[in-house]
Amino acid sequence: MKLILLGAPGAGKGTQAEILCEKYNITTVSTGAIIRESINSGTDLGNKVKAIIEKGQLVSDDIVIEIIKERLSKDDCKNGFILDGFPRTIAQAKALDTLGVEIDSVVSIEVEDESIIERLSGRRECSSCRATYHVVNNPSAKGDICDKCGAKLIMRKDDEPETIANRLKVYHAETEVLKNFYDAKGLLKKFDGTQDISKITEDIVKALEK
Repeated sequence: MKLILLGAPGAGKGTQAEILCEKYNITTVSTGAIIRESINSGTDLGNKVKAIIEKGQLVSDDIVIEIIKERLSKDDCKNGFILDGFPRTIAQAKALDTLGVEIDSVVSIEVEDESIIERLSGRRECSSCRATYHVVNNPSAKGDICDKCGAKLIMRKDDEPETIANRLKVYHAETEVLKNFYDAKGLLKKFDGTQDISKITEDIVKALEK
């Protein structure tokens, strides 16, 4: 099974990808995770990507396509995969077609902008071990200190409200058109992302197994 997950930043794509990955025994290819690894590497490319992300902008198509092409060539993708965070633009979607990748379904998780801003601006990350928390949904028992290692919790630059608003603006302008692209192919399936996580998963599984 080869799936694409669509949705605004913070819509819950990563959570559903993790659940579906385990259920169908396929791997999750998260562009965000791959890019964060690049950033943490401290290479020239990583530093360039970091500057782009902190401005709330999208990494250029050519960089992302090269990253994805290399990732999909690995053995753990041969039996299927879930793409989380790719494609983000029509150019990337067409590049995926050019690579000969046949997608079975495109899952779009729908959440209003106001809810997205509330979700993301409440996220906190450990400055040392990178464990993640949320001030409302998953707070640290020690306030602004990490439960796991005792380091200080911080708000990531890309989780600041102004940056989130810019990310959403970019998403609506450049990524949302993918819905029409995949709807025309008969692959698009939409789901209410404001429901409980288990209900969203249940709805997705039912749609995929019809």
